[in-house]
Amino acid sequence: MPFDKDKLKKKDEERLEEMQREIDEHEKSSDEIEDNPADAVVEDAPEEKDELEVLKEKVAEDEERYKRLQADFENFRRRTRQEKEELSSLVVQNFITELLPMVDNFERALSAEAKDVASFQQGVEMIFGQMMDVLKNRGLEPIVTQDAKFDPNFHQAVMRVENPELEDDTIAAELQKGYMVKGKVIRPAMVQVVSN
Repeated sequence: MPFDKDKLKKKDEERLEEMQREIDEHEKSSDEIEDNPADAVVEDAPEEKDELEVLKEKVAEDEERYKRLQADFENFRRRTRQEKEELSSLVVQNFITELLPMVDNFERALSAEAKDVASFQQGVEMIFGQMMDVLKNRGLEPIVTQDAKFDPNFHQAVMRVENPELEDDTIAAELQKGYMVKGKVIRPAMVQVVSN
């Protein structure tokens, strides 16, 4: 069954809003009863005693409903937290499952005799390609630095160099690759920036 995070989040928000409305209604009805205290009721009138009893029953019912609603809300929060933890665990498990074929290939490469350096390098390059495919499928993309202008949102300047052939704020060299996941920077690229 595919997981639809947005649908689950919307359902949770609707349930929270419904619970909040019920709490607000309870507090409003409690405030109304407090604004019209039962002390104003004349003790001798039997009709007013009945009205007082009805109000007391209503308050008791509202308090019971309020307590049930609070318990439901706490259960909902606990269940939501538990579902998030389970989802997070499932995501990690699926990701690790995708990486396991690379672990197998590394083990094979390490157990092979290293007589042929060229074939060993080719094997490592294949494993690297396999790993990058898995990461790209998960949304990883490198930050472009070649022929780019320095942008502090994507690049981290660690050196300034003079180069009269290039404009100011042009990236002269990439010292460490930067990466984004689905458009969000997870590591800025470390770069040398031209400053004439």
